[in-house]
Amino acid sequence: MFTKIDYPFLIATFASFVFSVALWFLVSRDYGLFVGIWVPSILALWVGVRIVLLACTVSRLRKG
Repeated sequence: MFTKIDYPFLIATFASFVFSVALWFLVSRDYGLFVGIWVPSILALWVGVRIVLLACTVSRLRKG
């Protein structure tokens, strides 16, 4: 169900989550919270990209 465009977003989200947890426990809770905010931001960007790709596909189907 995933396409090639999905994997970089999933990898970036997972890496951000792991890095956030590591910062939380090893460095500072504030840094961990800051990096933890990236997770929903990356997922929201992923949804936006998927919507744009879907809209492009639908418009191509209507034209052709």
